[in-house]
Amino acid sequence: MSEKLLIVEDEPVLLETLVYNLTRHGYLVESAGDGYVALDLARRSHPDLILLDVMLPGLDGFEVCRILRQEMNVPILMLTARDDEIDRVIGLEIGADDYITKPFSMRELMARVKAQLRRVRLLREESEVQAELVSREILRFDNLVVDTTRREVLLDNNPLPLKPKEFDLLLFLARHRGQALSRELILSQVWGWDFSGGSRTVDVHIRWLRAKIEPDPARTSRIVTIRGAGYRFEG
Repeated sequence: MSEKLLIVEDEPVLLETLVYNLTRHGYLVESAGDGYVALDLARRSHPDLILLDVMLPGLDGFEVCRILRQEMNVPILMLTARDDEIDRVIGLEIGADDYITKPFSMRELMARVKAQLRRVRLLREESEVQAELVSREILRFDNLVVDTTRREVLLDNNPLPLKPKEFDLLLFLARHRGQALSRELILSQVWGWDFSGGSRTVDVHIRWLRAKIEPDPARTSRIVTIRGAGYRFEG
């Protein structure tokens, strides 16, 4: 999908040149000639980048930038005809992401635009990855990792082939680490109350699970048997 740009510039010739060149490079371009129209367009279209002239009729670029920065996190590249350090400082202090002084070459402008869009894409991708990690429940027990979202178990970083009910059983045990769990409770939570099989089913699946996750299945340390009660997962 093409990225959407909003150009705010009151010089008709420069505005036409910017629209032409940015459109030619594959961007979707909207334009405004004053600050009030710019605010309305930005709020309605949510552009990926705004090119914002400082000297605008009605509402100047600094005020437009200040208002937009309070409402959205879009990158703003300010354009100015004055090569004045105080203007650059003010622009950056109120939230502009970059600053370019007129006259500028189209090559320089394109480089600035691409750099800002690339930065936004990287931040968005990083944010999506972090959100995915937060939403995923990953249980770690030394060399044993249970990824609930992917329904995957790793032992020494190697995928462990588990049957669906083996995974469900391990997940239930892992979520209740250190707790004594009766066979009846395990059966009801993993297999469901309407399961017609007996508690022997739990013992069989525990044995299968131990054979796959215990360092020494003959001397269990991860899934401990509690005599007369059930099992306890130690991790």
